[in-house]
Order: sequence, then C-alpha cells, then structure tokens
Amino acid sequence: MTVEDLDHRDLLDRLECYYDAVPRSAARAEEFGPLTLFVREGEGFPYYARPTRGRTGAAGLDDVLRIRERQRQLGIPESFEWVAETTPGLRAAVEASGLEVHEHPLMVLGPGGPAAANGGARVLDVDDPALPSALALVHLAFADPGTGVGRAGVAELAAKVAESGDEPVEAVRKRMRAGLTVVAASTTADGVALCSGRHQPVGEVSEIVGVGTLPSARRRGLASAVTAALAADAHSRGVTTVFLSAGDADVARIYERLGFRSVGTALIAEAGPDS
Repeated sequence: MTVEDLDHRDLLDRLECYYDAVPRSAARAEEFGPLTLFVREGEGFPYYARPTRGRTGAAGLDDVLRIRERQRQLGIPESFEWVAETTPGLRAAVEASGLEVHEHPLMVLGPGGPAAANGGARVLDVDDPALPSALALVHLAFADPGTGVGRAGVAELAAKVAESGDEPVEAVRKRMRAGLTVVAASTTADGVALCSGRHQPVGEVSEIVGVGTLPSARRRGLASAVTAALAADAHSRGVTTVFLSAGDADVARIYERLGFRSVGTALIAEAGPDS
C-alpha cells in the first residue's frame, strides 16, 4: 500500500466521522445494527440512513428493509446516503430493496484554498435582509435541476419567501448563532439573493451544501462565487478539510476550476415512482 493510498484512506475516514457527527445536532440516531437512521427533530430537510460508524459487519437486504419500514412508520422519505469506496457492499442491498441509487462526485478542496471567483458573494449574518430569499431560492433551484437558464425569477422567489414563512428562517438563524451553519449568497443591488449555499463545520471538517442559483440567474458564475466565499469562510474558522458532493460530472468540472478534486463517489438512494 502506497503513501497515497494511506492518505486517501485517512481522508475518507475523516469524511465518515463528519457524516456521522453532523446530523446529531438536529436529529436523533436510531441504531439498526450496521445502519443508523437519523430522524430530524424540528424544521429543516429530513435526514437519511447511512452506515453505522465503527461497525464492520456488512448491511444486507433485511437491514435495508427494516430501515425502510421504520421510515414509512415515521412518515419520512425512504432515503440512504453513503460513500461507495467506504461501504462498497451496501449498493447491492439497497438496489435489491427497490430504491434508485444516484451517483455524485465526492470532491475535496485542494491545498491553497479556493480560486477567486467573481459574483459578489458574501457570508450573511443572522439579521441580513437577504437571508429569507437565500433560504427560499434553494427550493426553486432544485426544482429545476441542471445548469441551463430557467424561467423562475425574482417574482417566483418573492412568492416562495412568503409561502415559506418565518419558521424555517428562525431555525437556520438558531443554527447560525450556534456556529453550526454558515450561509453565503450573491445578491441583487437591493438585497435579493440570486444564489446561495451553506457550509456546516464540525471541528476541522466542513461540507458545502445546498448551493443553488435562481434558474433565471444561471450562467453568471454566481455558484462559483458562493462556493468560493463558503470555502474561504471555512478556512477562516480553522477548517482544514472542505468537501462537497457535485450534482453530476458537468457540475464537478465547475468545482474543479475552484480547486476541488474528486476523491470518491457519494451515493444517494431514494424511492422511485414504482418503489
């Protein structure tokens, strides 16, 4: 085994520690042998099941079916997340249960920090008037996936902000005050977010998540600017490992220009229309 192999294994182990730790600030963990189900408590995106940290036994079809039954009991999405290179045998069991598995390039920022990116992105504080639109636009961005320019614009965003209400914003503000979440955005001159994202530091590791651009504002380099701002902020907080999961290979090439490199494959499994 080469030094590079050892370094890579150590890096993936750091990410596994992070994946196990980050949901615990907002979810309870239910143990199912080789798998752990994280159940969200309060507002926010629901969590998922993933391999149990420190367990060496392989998860089988029965383990996956037990988790799925529990998720149905709780009325939460039947979803699993894991790293292909760390838990290679899980995919077969998950697919045998009827779930669809999606691959996403797992990328870590290389030495030297993010490359500079134009776009005027900034880190928001808890009282920034752009925060409600920064949080709401993610729903519009991910409802219209891809990198092409779409139709949803500031009018649709204003409607989504009004529809979402104050509760989700207050939940994120609470996490921001506790240092659990950092939000960055690129905005219009009057403070409406056009692109936003977050990073969630745990010790010396942080994941950049939820980077999305208002569909009508795509192809302006805003996502690159937000990602660079988040990575720079993470480094300013003492984070040494910044990582993310790209939506696909095309998106991964954008992140490569900022200094990220692929280190593995993040797998996300969820129920399809027939499962």
